[in-house]
Amino acid sequence: MTKSRLEAFSDGVIAIIITIMVLEMKAPHGDSLEALAPVLPVFLNYVLSFVYVGIYWNNHHHMLHAVTTVTGAMLWANLHLLFWLSLFPFTTGWMGENHFTAAPTALYGTVLLMAGVAYYLLQQTIIRAQGRDSILKKAIGRDWKGKLSPALYTVAIMTSLRYSWISQVIFVATALMWLIPDRRIEKRLAMSQSQPTGQRNEE
Repeated sequence: MTKSRLEAFSDGVIAIIITIMVLEMKAPHGDSLEALAPVLPVFLNYVLSFVYVGIYWNNHHHMLHAVTTVTGAMLWANLHLLFWLSLFPFTTGWMGENHFTAAPTALYGTVLLMAGVAYYLLQQTIIRAQGRDSILKKAIGRDWKGKLSPALYTVAIMTSLRYSWISQVIFVATALMWLIPDRRIEKRLAMSQSQPTGQRNEE
């Protein structure tokens, strides 16, 4: 499979995920502004989930820039990531409909955690396929955001059982941390392409 086909399939799945999420928001029967109040939690949760899906799409797009050859392991790792992302519409709707109560919030955090783990596994699968001179490995460096996010999700899951509002603050803070597009891969690719072939081989 070519990289472009992998990107196209992933983009299609993510587009469907966003479509399902917005279809989960039901229009109120009343025609006044007060009628919108019951659907406000659902809308706010949709915005949060939309941002998260957008973050994954953005970073997934940048990560695949560093891929030259697609392996079978990458295909399965990518499907693993898409599986957890596909659960966003369900957890988004459940948490919004129940106004951010404990159990739905904990499940939402669990899906975020597993999606983060799946993204990390895909990233490591690509690095292993590229070998010791992996462009992706050089680009991500210590990857402090990738390591911090699962810890934050774990804290959010644990606190949701008593103080679900703290979990919401953590979810928003983590999303804001990732909201700025990651340019490390683009910069590393530009550096690699601008260097002479011999110098790249020495690295």
